[in-house]
Formats: sequence, structure tokens, C-alpha cells
Amino acid sequence: MVELTELRARIASMAETLASFHQTLDVEGKKRRIAELEKKMGAPGFWDDPAAAHPLVEELSSLKKAVAEIEDLTARIEEQREFLELVAAEDDDSLREEFADEVRALADEVARFEILTLMSGENEHRNVILSIHAGAGGTESCDWVEMLLRMYVRWLETHGYEYERTHLLSGEEAGIKSVTLEVKGFYPYGHLRSEAGVHRLVRISPFDANARRHTSFASVDVIPIFDAVEVTIDEKDLVIDTYRAGGPGGQHVNKTESAVRITHLPTGIVVQCQNERSQTKNREIAMRELASRVQRYYEAQRDAELKALLGDRGEIAWGNQIRSYVLQPYTLVKDHRTGYEETDVRKVLDGGIDGFIEAYLRWRLERKTKN
Repeated sequence: MVELTELRARIASMAETLASFHQTLDVEGKKRRIAELEKKMGAPGFWDDPAAAHPLVEELSSLKKAVAEIEDLTARIEEQREFLELVAAEDDDSLREEFADEVRALADEVARFEILTLMSGENEHRNVILSIHAGAGGTESCDWVEMLLRMYVRWLETHGYEYERTHLLSGEEAGIKSVTLEVKGFYPYGHLRSEAGVHRLVRISPFDANARRHTSFASVDVIPIFDAVEVTIDEKDLVIDTYRAGGPGGQHVNKTESAVRITHLPTGIVVQCQNERSQTKNREIAMRELASRVQRYYEAQRDAELKALLGDRGEIAWGNQIRSYVLQPYTLVKDHRTGYEETDVRKVLDGGIDGFIEAYLRWRLERKTKN
């Protein structure tokens, strides 16, 4: 029989955990961002540019889901705390056991939600492009890509993600050489970034008449989808100087302060124009050039950020694998970064990769804390 003191302690522990989540996940900050986005969406003209509006709509949806889930868990814990007192007043073992099952189920939900607190990067909420490419191993590796695709699709469907296949190149004899999915949903990059790298398969080949053991490799890329860079230049970030043009251009150009120099303070970019006789025209031309240069500046920053996220993947072959899946002579899936392993390979290949995702998140957070 379940002791009420044990249930009371478990509920109190969950309440304490949820309270810490409020701070770790910056729930109040998320609420402020939700209010900010809703205000933007209510502004005239917001929906005139669907391409610009779409990323903000997706961000709002993701934020609302995170806040709603933590508030729902908090409310349910309070309900269980109140119901516990009713159970304590009843001398009914079956009711107590039923309530204990509900407490355990809620504790599992809280544990799953805890994974969000391990996602500390600013890009965790972003949708992703997930690509799988065959490596060393020929037909074997193409078949391995198809197996990995099935594994990820099963995981995506189980967890309610939307996905669209945007590219597929079939193998020459069997399987898939490369495939790309665009994934949308709840913190896709935060969950799937653990999968980026080389995956190794060891098994008895179904393509080998002599039934020999083969090793195959495939690489997985998980790339966050960034919003298009849209340059908004605030007048308060500009220093605008006018001066007399020094080159040829006629008496008016040389004797009036028609030339314009504009400095963009956040980036340090300086542009100038003195071609036209009109200061207004020179300013328009300079502003167009400034917008282009600032756009290029932020795109270069984005490229550098993406390169840092991807890192050096190396060759899709032996020695670079992040995870091994062994079907013969024993069964084991092991992540070589975290040391996490499972022996039920079929369960993993059917999409059961949550343990590997959580282990990676904890391992990454531990490394970040040490550094």
C-alpha cells in the first residue's frame, strides 16, 4: 500500500521543481515577449507581408505552448495537493492506489518537461532542416540512411512535429543517398541538435550472400532555420554629415554642402555620396547603400553563427561517429559523447531516441558549466 507521506513528499518535490522551472525558463520574460508579439500583430499593416509575419507567428505559438504547459503542470500539482487531503480522509485502498498512479504519471510529465530547462541556447526554439547523407559503405550506407529516416520520422510523429520532405535522392541499388526534412514544432532544434554527426551501423548485411558483418556510416545535419535578415535602420543610430563635394561636378556641386556621409553606429559602417547636386538625392543613394551593407554585415554574422553551430563534422567514416548502432554480434546503441547506451536496438530504430536526447542535453550543459 502506498504511504500518504510518500505521496505528499512527491507532490511537494514536483511543486518545488516547477517553481524552479519558472525562473530557469524565464516564464515572466516569455509572457512579456508574448505581449510584445501580440501588440505587433495587432498593428495596422502587420499582415501585409506574410513572409515577415510568419516567423513571428511561429515564435508566438512556441512561446505560448511553453508557458501554457508549465502553468498547466503547476495547476495540476495544486489540484493533486488538494485531492491528497480528500484521499487521506477516505479509508479506501483502491482510491489511494488510483491516486498514486496519477501522481506517478504527473511526475513523469514533469521529468519530461525538465528537458526544456536544459536548453539554454538562443536558437533552441527554431525550426530545423534535418538532412541525412550516406557515407562509406555504398549500398549498405544508403540502406542505413533509409533506416535513420524511418527512425526520425517515427520520433517526429510520436511527438507531434510537422515535417516536410524537401529533397530525396535514391540509392543506385537500394536505399537513399540523401534526404532532407524541414521540421516545425516545439523547440525542434533544442531536441534534435543531439543527432548531428556521423552515425555508425554494424550488422549482418542483407545484401551479402555470404551473410558477413558490415559497417555502414551516415551523417546527420541539423541546421536551425533563421528568419530572413530584414534591415531596419533607426535614425537615432545614424550620424549624418554634409560637406562640399571635392571632385568634378560643376560649380553647384563644389560650392554647396550637397555631399552626404552617413555613419551607422551599431556596426561602424560608413557610406558617402557626392554624385548628385541635391543633398536629398545624395542622402537617398547613401541610405540605399547603407541598407545593403548593413544587410551584408548581419548576414555574415549569421553565417559565422551557423558555422559555429555546425562545427567540423569530418569525414563520414570510421573514427568520426557520434553514435554506434550494433545489431551483430550483440545488440547495443551507444552515444560516444555522453556514454549513454541502450540494448534494445529495435526500440531505438523505431524512434525511441528520447534517452539519447536527454543525455546529450545534460552532457552539453555540464560541459558548458565546467567551461
